[in-house]
Amino acid sequence: MADGDKGNRALRPSTEVLTRGFDPALSVGSARPAVFRSSTYVFPSPEAAEHAFDVMAGRARLAPEEGVALVYSRFNHPNAEILEEHMLPLEAGAQAALVFNSGMSAIVTALLAHLQPGQSVVYTVPIYGGSQKFIQSFLQQWGVNGVAVPGGNSRALDAAIANTPNLAVVLIETPANPTLTMTDIRRAVESVHKLGAIRPLIMVDNTMMGPTFQHPLLLGADIVLYSATKYLSGFSDLIGGFALSKDPHHLAKIRSLRSLFGTILQPDECWILDGRLPTVATRMRAATENAQQIAQKLARHAKVKRVLYPTLFEDGDQVRIRDSQCDAPGAMLSIELHGGKQAAFTFLRGIRIARNAVSLGGVESLVCHPKTTTHSGFTEQEFAQAGIGDALVRVSVGLEDWRDLLADFEQALQTA
Repeated sequence: MADGDKGNRALRPSTEVLTRGFDPALSVGSARPAVFRSSTYVFPSPEAAEHAFDVMAGRARLAPEEGVALVYSRFNHPNAEILEEHMLPLEAGAQAALVFNSGMSAIVTALLAHLQPGQSVVYTVPIYGGSQKFIQSFLQQWGVNGVAVPGGNSRALDAAIANTPNLAVVLIETPANPTLTMTDIRRAVESVHKLGAIRPLIMVDNTMMGPTFQHPLLLGADIVLYSATKYLSGFSDLIGGFALSKDPHHLAKIRSLRSLFGTILQPDECWILDGRLPTVATRMRAATENAQQIAQKLARHAKVKRVLYPTLFEDGDQVRIRDSQCDAPGAMLSIELHGGKQAAFTFLRGIRIARNAVSLGGVESLVCHPKTTTHSGFTEQEFAQAGIGDALVRVSVGLEDWRDLLADFEQALQTA
């Protein structure tokens, strides 16, 4: 493409992630971003320093096309800004992004920025265990009311949105972890808009599908949250998180708290993560192809009671949400075995290629027992509500040859 055409034609995400937000002239001609390890940055004038701190503290707003000045690496730094710019084209509809030192940090900071004592948050379950614990064990002690709604139950979510007093945030994780239950984002948005001008924000934890297969902002969500540790990074060696929005004002309060808490991702990790963003879609598509093959085969195995995977949905409403909301089924699946906890543990002891570990989204396949690991803080009532039983095993399918993975799972199932 000629240079003159670049300014007139919208570039596709796979191109933008490699070309925007970085000027080689500012890095002595380096073709790719370098690592900037400075803790503090020099101001061109005292007026510039004053304005920078006013912006960082929320006392002033940026002018159109004005960027946030570099101040101090707890607030911002070049590698974070480059990474945030490169993340934008991957998240359809996003106009602003903030990177964090963990996914949990992104979730906590986003909630604290938009909730006050006396207000309420409605959240779908099952949800990441850390999110549920933060709402139940921390926010409720500070006077924020948490209302749990079963994921995928649109009528219950409609009712909770309509009837919860002082509702400020609706937090949705879809597909749910680890049951893969899907919640209708667009319908939740419609329910929120019925409340009038003063309405709660809809936040979506999109970690399980990633920006490749699900686009919450295009469906009307206000803020999208990620554990960048998972598919965005993809190699199980880095912790990070993201908050993105189509409205930069939604992130202004979050940015201020990130600066206060010091939870920005450090330069070296930003540099590593930035180098991985161009391959997110490629990795996710390959892993999804593997997962589809494995899910279909395991669903017919005699020792498997059922496989939880989007292409195997039988509920009509779940099929409708899947088809209207997701571009692909993703690389996460869960299997429920005959034989309860003993069968699940025996299966985990028997695997040889996949690894018995928590987390997900890596190039290697990871398998875990949610009831005793990722969601072990739930009460029995919460386990029942979430549909997490003793026999449930969660699988994050990686990039190994699917035939080798399937053979590994089948030999482990023979001992279960």
